[in-house]
Amino acid sequence: MTDRSSPFSISRRRLLTAASALAFSTLVATAGFTPALSADSVREGGDLTFLIDSLGDTWIPNNSAISSFQGHIWGHVTDKLLYVDADGKVSPWLAERWEQNDKATEFTLHLKGGVTFSDGTPLDAAAVVANLDIWYAGRKKEGINPIGLFPKTYDHAEAVDATTVKVFFKKPTLGFIPTLGYHGSILISPKTLAQPATDQADLSKTSGSGPYVVDSWKEGDFVKLVKRKDYNWGPAAVGQTGPAHLDSITYKLVSEQSLRVASVQSGQADVAYNASPQELVSLQDDGFTIATPRYLGFVNGLAINTKLPPYDDVKVRQALQSGINRQEIIDTVYTPDWKLATSFIQSNVPGATDHSDLLAYSPEKSEKLLDEAGWVKGAEGIRTKDGKALTLTLHSNPYLATSKSIDELIAQQLGKIGWKVNIQAYDVVTYGEKVKYGGPAVPAYEVTRSFIDAGTVAGILTNANNGENWFALDERDQTINDLRDKIAGAGSIEIRAPLLDELQKYVLEQGYFIPRTQIVQRIYAQSPKVTGVTYNGVAYASYYTASKSE
Repeated sequence: MTDRSSPFSISRRRLLTAASALAFSTLVATAGFTPALSADSVREGGDLTFLIDSLGDTWIPNNSAISSFQGHIWGHVTDKLLYVDADGKVSPWLAERWEQNDKATEFTLHLKGGVTFSDGTPLDAAAVVANLDIWYAGRKKEGINPIGLFPKTYDHAEAVDATTVKVFFKKPTLGFIPTLGYHGSILISPKTLAQPATDQADLSKTSGSGPYVVDSWKEGDFVKLVKRKDYNWGPAAVGQTGPAHLDSITYKLVSEQSLRVASVQSGQADVAYNASPQELVSLQDDGFTIATPRYLGFVNGLAINTKLPPYDDVKVRQALQSGINRQEIIDTVYTPDWKLATSFIQSNVPGATDHSDLLAYSPEKSEKLLDEAGWVKGAEGIRTKDGKALTLTLHSNPYLATSKSIDELIAQQLGKIGWKVNIQAYDVVTYGEKVKYGGPAVPAYEVTRSFIDAGTVAGILTNANNGENWFALDERDQTINDLRDKIAGAGSIEIRAPLLDELQKYVLEQGYFIPRTQIVQRIYAQSPKVTGVTYNGVAYASYYTASKSE
């Protein structure tokens, strides 16, 4: 690890003064915000400071690339084979073109020539094979995880020649091509991949092929990136392929939300990550750029553990589904940028369908279902059955700044129906250790998860092929298993689409997944001096295309 003095310091007194002034601003709900995607003129040079609320607990590429925090750095240090935009459109990047067989079990990737990692190693077919292999299998005994959404039907890949890779799957895998644009699918030098986990966790020893390289870093403090001047293979979809414009990007850890925002207001920093939604209107009114991109993935919601009573009862799960007032969540916690959930998949994902009728707020329906399930309201309004209270523990997700506020509102809503709701909040590291899908003490796991292709969803929800088994169903629900297998075996989008629709309807009807809102997980408050920022399909801001005026 490179451990140098932080290149960026913040005057706490100045920030607190600015934060106090902000508290007097009147916050008014307005229409949605549109991020700045282009600049009238591009200025070369300049340094950008990005304030972030966490830098995670490891830099092992496989383990950290999918993090909402470390993913920002990886997006500038590494490249991908394909680019996926905010609408799910796939376009070439380091794979210039590709073909697949009729069964979607074999794919051929044709790579761009002349690409190198920052350690000088060529990014050729052999390097791509090495990355595909570790994305699929990881090295678990060393603590290097597989990439969660990489297709579990992967068999092997072969380097046909220096710029051609053939990839083979055990079963039809339509989602393979889009998943190459997923933020976990980052290309790392084979020299780095060959290192033990302890060395992979040292950013100074990691080599990617991206437009920036790591200059210095200090654990729990900052990461400074500097421009790679010979970079010449950016994705054409963003309108730029040559070197970046900015000389450097520094990601600085500032845990307090108010200090991040106040620093941007005072001109000490350029970007504040995860500002409070309630601050966005006044910030925009003051001339700052606000971006609230939605990513492709699951909506924000709760995956229910069907092994834990009383959530093994479908009527209790259905009562939970109709007992949440989702419009009140948006009206109270958010702004009009946020959208109502219409499924458990974001509405901008290709293949998502509208099942809003299954998510309608109806406390009367919930009361009836709970009565039928034998839960009786007591004198204090809490329902009981067989001497036990109807309880629900919500573990607020530290990756989503608004999670605890939503949990508090849901606790009020469900309390009127007869639930006793407990709220438990942990920091990022502790949350990762204690809160798991289907954990014996976790009745509801809050999901904020991106993915690129909806076809990967069915396998994640169940335990097939080492799936994540979100609802602890194992193999108990034949309907969801049949849908999973049919979706996985579909040879075309046309065959798959109605199956995805059926899956979405069934999961919501069964109360396996309880949507809250469509997710805007990454909120950016940005200096007006910074222009030309782009946002990809998983809502990461890329400063590769950005410039900064004086």
